[in-house]
Amino acid sequence: MNSKITIPIVIAISVIVTAGIMFSLGFENQPQITQTTQTEIIYVDNTVSEFFEGTNDIKKISSQENLKEILETSSLLGGNFYDNRVFPRAFMAVDDMVMMESADSMMAVPTSGVSKFESGGSEYSTTNVQVQNVDEPDYLKNDSKYVYIVSQNTLSIIDAYPAESAELVLKIALDIESQYIQNMFLNDDKLVIFYNGQSDDEIIPQYDFIPRRSYSPVTHALIVDVSDKENPTILKDYSIDGHFMDARMIGDYAYFVTNSNLDHQYPRLPVIMEDSVRIMTPDAFYFDNVEQFSNFNTLTAIDIFGDKINSESFLMGYSGTFYVSEDNFYLTYQQNAPFGFYENSSRDRFFDVVVPLLPSNIQEQIKAIQNDSSINSTTQWMKISELMQESYNQMDKNEKEKLFEIIREALNEHDAKIQEETRKTIIHKISIDGDKIEYVAKGSVPGRLLNQFSMDENGDRFRVATTTEYYIQHQGTVRANAVYVLDEQLNIVGGLDEIAPDESIFSARFMDDRLYLVTFQQIDPFFVIDLSSDTPKILGELKIPGFSNYLHPYDEDHVIGFGRDTKEVDNGRVQQLGIKIALFNVADVKNPIVADDIIIGDSSTHSEALHNHKAFFFDKKSGVLSIPVSGDAENLNGISSSKMFAPDYNRWSGFYVFDLDTSEGFNLKGTVTHSAEDSRYYGMGNARTFYIDDILYTASEGFLKMNLMNNLEEINSIKLENTGKFIEYLDEEVIREAIPDGQ
Repeated sequence: MNSKITIPIVIAISVIVTAGIMFSLGFENQPQITQTTQTEIIYVDNTVSEFFEGTNDIKKISSQENLKEILETSSLLGGNFYDNRVFPRAFMAVDDMVMMESADSMMAVPTSGVSKFESGGSEYSTTNVQVQNVDEPDYLKNDSKYVYIVSQNTLSIIDAYPAESAELVLKIALDIESQYIQNMFLNDDKLVIFYNGQSDDEIIPQYDFIPRRSYSPVTHALIVDVSDKENPTILKDYSIDGHFMDARMIGDYAYFVTNSNLDHQYPRLPVIMEDSVRIMTPDAFYFDNVEQFSNFNTLTAIDIFGDKINSESFLMGYSGTFYVSEDNFYLTYQQNAPFGFYENSSRDRFFDVVVPLLPSNIQEQIKAIQNDSSINSTTQWMKISELMQESYNQMDKNEKEKLFEIIREALNEHDAKIQEETRKTIIHKISIDGDKIEYVAKGSVPGRLLNQFSMDENGDRFRVATTTEYYIQHQGTVRANAVYVLDEQLNIVGGLDEIAPDESIFSARFMDDRLYLVTFQQIDPFFVIDLSSDTPKILGELKIPGFSNYLHPYDEDHVIGFGRDTKEVDNGRVQQLGIKIALFNVADVKNPIVADDIIIGDSSTHSEALHNHKAFFFDKKSGVLSIPVSGDAENLNGISSSKMFAPDYNRWSGFYVFDLDTSEGFNLKGTVTHSAEDSRYYGMGNARTFYIDDILYTASEGFLKMNLMNNLEEINSIKLENTGKFIEYLDEEVIREAIPDGQ
């Protein structure tokens, strides 16, 4: 590698502003105008080593030493990094140090399948997922007969079918650090349970002299055999460096991402262990661009029924939202501008934008001062500032105001361009096929993502919906939305911007060649956008009060929206009201309408489905829609028993169950109460619905209830917490003796 790049580095920062106009780029709502002189700005040309040529290509990290060299070089680009290592605070001997437990929570995943040995129902539902055949983790999973629940550090197995004889088969506590497990997969008679743990190393902190324990997060993936429901066994215990971020299951493989922050003093490559024995160090890669490397994102694939495992790590920014198809894994994050970028841009914007608009004689004098190498930059600016003040004093008021207005408009245009360039979403595409993991491409789009539903893969195209939001000094907050179409190499090949200016995306759903988009600021514009070509276009829109947090497909002509109702109050403010469910008819794409809607409760009413699509249940075949709800009992209509709420809280919690079809709209079938019958109030944070044959199962933190789907008659109920019974513990030695040789 012979080519080199030269990058200006700010090693000291100065902001000097005249009383007449402020030229520094900032985000404050009320800019401060001052006349002060601070530390001098010194620009140093740094010739960067062969690690960074500006090609933006992916490059392999060859060794631990190579990693350290790369990080040392990247720090010259102005990187400002965060050290998140946890050290015991007490100054004491190393052997006496106490481990600090992690409080990080994890997600859980449900999967479908029928037991090989025991018969269950003929039809059943599983987790509400975004992409067909791509399962997502959850705390509850079920097949046609059994329900598996992870809660805190316990695993419960319930024989749920037939409902009349449903019972708790087993509740055991996993011997792990105290935490709240939320992520699990089910595949036939195997569970994959994810939880966060800690590794520890002994290092000497910077400028210290005593070795100390440094605790780093690791993610455990347990593969548990549950073919014997009363005696599950742990077959595998994989651990990999980093916090658990997200996971998907495709076929017999579980794919999960971990995120490990970089220790720039003692950087090391992530490792994978099995039963505390190191089995591999994943291939690691970085990208040849000017960017802050803040962590490793590691994608791991494990064979649930075998011994295959593969993993790759990528040095990048903090990972955010994921999208996974059957063939590709997309990791995204918000781009971080290099440290010192805004200081560089404030200097450049003055000489590139402001100076050319000043009177020609002043321009010439400023250039002469700028080219005078005998004086430093601070003195240069003082001379330029005095020259500009003298020039302004010679102008009449109208002439000066006209000049200032021209400069403001030019700065707005310049700043908008800069902001758009630095506020991007980075997208990494990685192909997956069994245990094969291969990096494909890196791309970017302007703006930020709302969530996973802001992305979609369709054939050889990847579609992304974003909101761009930034502050410009002389204009205020600028906000707009867009949709972009990318090719297989993540190059932008088409797009549509300036959708609903001054609003933000609240929900998005890609369905084949259409995008349904909801934006919100004061009203709810519902957009129908055509994606049949690389040139998206708005087919129609509808403006109604309220907003939808989640959009769910009904059929090609109807979409279900779930969110809140709103109303405008004084001074243009918007007040949120009750939960709103709407059925949008998009048969006439130019004129979408609300076929029907329904409002539940008031502003105190809440539903987990507002922020978690796994809590939303709709079965088109039966027409059943089930929504978890909690709220003040006196403000809820249609609840099955007004006396069934926690007395100390006066709140009701349970599920509203509707019949839904396109001709009749929403018809309240009834409610299923989950409020505790004693003084304890159970929240609805883990609310889920599924069915097996003609039984509707609703789960909350406190109960699993079984009701007939046709009339909601209660068939059975199982209390999940505070049963007063003993909890069995898995004995680690017994478990290990049960593991077959070689596993």
